[in-house]
Amino acid sequence: MRRPASTALDLTAPRPASRWALHWGLLWALLGTSALSAAPLDDLLRCHVEARGGLQRIRAIETLVYSEGLYEEGDYKGSGNAFMAFARPYLRAVGDPDGGGSFREGYDGSAWEWYADPGVVVRTVGHAAGAIRRGADFEGVLIEPQEKGVTVRLGEEIAIDGRPAIHLTVIYPDDFSTELYLDRESCLIVAQRKTAPIHAFGEAVTSETRIGDYRPVAGVLFAHRFVDTEIATGRPLSSMQWRRIEANRNLPASWFAPPDFERAPIQKLTEHLYFQRNDPVAVAWTYREFRRFHPEIETASAVEFAGYQMLKMGNVVSALELLERNADDHPQRADAAFGLGRAYETAGDVGQAQSAYRRALDLDPEHRRARRALDALAEAGEPVR
Repeated sequence: MRRPASTALDLTAPRPASRWALHWGLLWALLGTSALSAAPLDDLLRCHVEARGGLQRIRAIETLVYSEGLYEEGDYKGSGNAFMAFARPYLRAVGDPDGGGSFREGYDGSAWEWYADPGVVVRTVGHAAGAIRRGADFEGVLIEPQEKGVTVRLGEEIAIDGRPAIHLTVIYPDDFSTELYLDRESCLIVAQRKTAPIHAFGEAVTSETRIGDYRPVAGVLFAHRFVDTEIATGRPLSSMQWRRIEANRNLPASWFAPPDFERAPIQKLTEHLYFQRNDPVAVAWTYREFRRFHPEIETASAVEFAGYQMLKMGNVVSALELLERNADDHPQRADAAFGLGRAYETAGDVGQAQSAYRRALDLDPEHRRARRALDALAEAGEPVR
C-alpha cells in the first residue's frame, strides 16, 4: 500500500507495512530482540531500499533540488532560502547560483568553495573536502553501499525517541565512520551519530542528528528535517528544515562549477598563496614579491583569508610563515594579530596564541573573536601565560 504523494511520513503514527517491513516485524515477533545481531544485513538493506520507494525509482532520479531551507544554529536564524542541488553522476552545489549570496560550495569531481569577499575560489582537501564529497551522494549511503566502497556493519538495538531502532556502523572509503539508526518498523533512517568538529577550528563534538519529516519525491521518500544535538550535554546545536525538494529538473552544468570571473591582482594573489600552501618558501616568496611590486594594494585582508584557508587544510607551517609576515607588516591591525594567534593555537603553541589574542584586544578592545578565543582557552584549563 503506497502513501498518497501529498502525505508526509510521521514515524510516531501507525504505518502501512511494506513487504520488507512485514518481513522484519514477523522475524522480530518470532525470534525476539536477542536475534537482532544474527539477522542478515542484506535483508535489512533491502528493507530500507523498499521503504524508500524501491531501487528502480531511486535510480530514475537524475537531479534533485532542495530549496526554501531554514537553518538555525544558536542565536543565528537563516533567511529560509537555503539551497542545494544534485545531479548524477556525483555533482553537488550548495548555495543558489542564481540568487547571489556570499558563499557557495560544491563538488564537480573535487570539492570547492567560493567566497564573494574577497572573490576567491579554493579547492579544498582534508576534512572539509570529505564532508562535501560524501554529501554528494543524494541517494543515501545505504543504497547499494558495496558499489560505493562503503562498509556497513550491523549492531544492536537501541531506542530513538522511545522507539526501537537498529544500529548500523557505516565506514566510507576514506575511513570516515558514522553511526546510523533505522526505525525497526519503517526501515527508514531516523538518527545519525558522529564525532566531528562543528566548525573548522572547534573541538570534535559527538552529536546525534534526528532525521524525519519524510515525504515522497518522484515516488521516493526523502527526509526534510534534521535536528542536531550534542549527546554529552543535550545542547541543541543546529537544525535544518527543507520546505521543498524537486526531482528531475533540467539543471545547467554551470550550477555545479565555481563561478568564472576575471580576477583582480589581489584575488590572484590570494589564490596563488592558497595553491602553494604545501610550500612555505614559495608562499613567503609570492607574498614578498607582490608587496614589493604592488605597494599601493592593501594585502592584509586577503592574506588573512589565505592563512585561514591554509589552517583549515592543515598547512600550519605555511600559514604561520604567512601570518607572521602579515602581522609584522601590519602591527596596528587587530585582525592580523588575531589571525596569527589562531595559527599559533592550531600549531599547539598556546602561550604565543594567548599573546597574539591579547595583542588583538589591546588594539581593539571590542574584538569579539579574540575575546572568545581567550575565553575558550581558559575554559579548556590552559594557564594564562
